[in-house]
Amino acid sequence: MTTKTKQNWKARLHEIIYEADTPLGKAFDIGLFIIIILSVILVMLESVKSLDAKYHDLLLIFEWIITIMFTIEYIARIITIKKPLNYIFSFYGVIDFLSTIPLYLSYIFAGSQVLLAVRAFRLLRIFRILKLVKFIGEASQLSSALKASRTKIAVFIYVVLILSVIMGTIMYLIESDEAGFTSIPRSIYWTIVTLTTVGYGDIAPQTNLGQFIATVIMILGYGIIAVPTGIVTVEFSKANKKNKSSDNIPTNYVHVNTQCCPNCSREGHRDDATHCYNCGHQL
Repeated sequence: MTTKTKQNWKARLHEIIYEADTPLGKAFDIGLFIIIILSVILVMLESVKSLDAKYHDLLLIFEWIITIMFTIEYIARIITIKKPLNYIFSFYGVIDFLSTIPLYLSYIFAGSQVLLAVRAFRLLRIFRILKLVKFIGEASQLSSALKASRTKIAVFIYVVLILSVIMGTIMYLIESDEAGFTSIPRSIYWTIVTLTTVGYGDIAPQTNLGQFIATVIMILGYGIIAVPTGIVTVEFSKANKKNKSSDNIPTNYVHVNTQCCPNCSREGHRDDATHCYNCGHQL
């Protein structure tokens, strides 16, 4: 096999495995998604003792088939990129590895079957099939908004904690031990549960004054929930406006696709990109 033929073969395989914009790429991801679902179902069935006792051998055969398929996929992902370490130590690379080795390790170390549940994380790949990769930009903006508002949120949480301590102490003084307010920490727990509108109902005030204070705390809870949402929304709006103003591209333009760089495995390239934004390699 010539070098050129080998490169073409790797390029075609890379396009199928790493991208979802082609028919074969979509078919591969859909097939992988189905296999992942089946593997998770197998893990669930194996946890049912009656089913495992009756169909243990059959479940084990299917598990081996799926494990071998995952192994082939993992190796194929490594050999089709020029810098395999970028994939191996990436988030999905680690997840792929952890989802492949459990059955092998089960014959070496007892109890390692628990790691099979890690396969559920591979369901995240479904976002590529549904072309939700374009929302990576939105997720990045949300992350930036959370970082920008972390100081305000920290101050807000501090105020809520102070309020919880004060109200919890008051409820401890008002209510009796029979009502469940046996200590200040337990009263603070009740205040937080009430303030967040969770309301487990394991502790409830019995006196008229205590019920009145509980009503005030419930009303405050609705307002308090809206505060961090408003803070993040404002920052998100600022980040969104900044991104739109810093680019001359129309706002309805689809900025990214599922194309993956064959050299460094970076995703999130623009539709009109010809080279990778990270390493400059030709796409």
